[in-house]
Amino acid sequence: MELKEIAAALEAILFASGDPVPAARVAQVLGVEEDRVFEAAEVLAQRYGAQESGIRLVRLDRNLQLCSAPAFADVITRALEQRRPPKLSAAALEVLAIVAYFQPVTRAYIDQVRGVDSSYTVGVLTERGLIEPCGKLEVPGRPTLYRTGDAFLRTMSISSLDELPTLPDIGTDEGIIALQNKIEKLQSGELEGQISFSESDGD
Repeated sequence: MELKEIAAALEAILFASGDPVPAARVAQVLGVEEDRVFEAAEVLAQRYGAQESGIRLVRLDRNLQLCSAPAFADVITRALEQRRPPKLSAAALEVLAIVAYFQPVTRAYIDQVRGVDSSYTVGVLTERGLIEPCGKLEVPGRPTLYRTGDAFLRTMSISSLDELPTLPDIGTDEGIIALQNKIEKLQSGELEGQISFSESDGD
């Protein structure tokens, strides 16, 4: 298949799906190499950008998805009569950071790092797709392991976890202060593209 044909087919598949689609699955269906699918995705992404389209193609690790352009978030919210997402609570931020930087992790590990029970917040983040179960730890009781999901990458406007900012060294006072500053900026909305939840998320 020519690149323009792959791009057209990819656009149709992503539009029909609405959800992230593995590039490997598209490659299998079209009978092409996965690299060709990513090449076609780049063509589409550049086309949407050049045309100042309201659509964006985003890469979420090895998955692809069509999304609305961030600039139109307000009008989409008003048109669909949706409420703005509430702000991320300190508890949710802490849990999300722990999972993002140390995944895969168990809830017991999260509790140990935070020093409090995190079951409610883990449940909220899982329900929203920001984190997801990814297997069991092979120890007695076989606790569930958690990792970040596609919604986390989309929310952070990154394609892979390699693009996350460097985690401050929390073994020093300076590192702890740096981490606190990052969390405060997230809560205040100074870092764009962050999804959030209300302060009533609990622990």
